[in-house]
Formats: sequence, structure tokens, C-alpha cells
Amino acid sequence: MIALTEWQQTLVNEHPEALLRGLIQSDGCRFINTGRNWRHPRYVFNNLSDDIRRIFCQACDRLGFGWTEAPNTVYVSRVADVAAMDSFIGPKA
Repeated sequence: MIALTEWQQTLVNEHPEALLRGLIQSDGCRFINTGRNWRHPRYVFNNLSDDIRRIFCQACDRLGFGWTEAPNTVYVSRVADVAAMDSFIGPKA
């Protein structure tokens, strides 16, 4: 099981944006999700570890972001949540 130590959890609680930025930079992306007559940006985080995905989701919860899951993948899709993530994630390096 992967778990954050107490000092790591303290940092994540104080700076969840930094954790999300790092996780998206390493194992995620932002893309345009399309449907019939609509196009919206969306973030996706993909990782085989249930524990790492849980840590990602907890950081999203801390910031009030909605998320959904598929096998090994977490999506952040609400327009306001994507805009908020855009403000601190920036383009992939």
C-alpha cells in the first residue's frame, strides 16, 4: 500500500495544487473532449496504482473538484473545475 507520511500529508493539505500539477505533469493530460455539438476541455489522470489514484482524488476533494473514474483513470470534467486547474497546472513541460 502506498500512503503519504505525516509530513507529506501536511504538505499536500497545505498545497494540493502542487501535488495535482505534478501528478498531471507525470501521468496525466488536458485534452478537448467532444460530443455532438459541444467541445470542452477535460483533465485525465491515469495510473495503475489504486493508492496513487486515491491520493489524486483526495487532493481534488480538498479543492472541491468533481471527478469521475474509469479503470485506472480519473477525469476532471466540470468546466469550472477545469478552469481552476488551468490556473495552476499550466502546459506540460
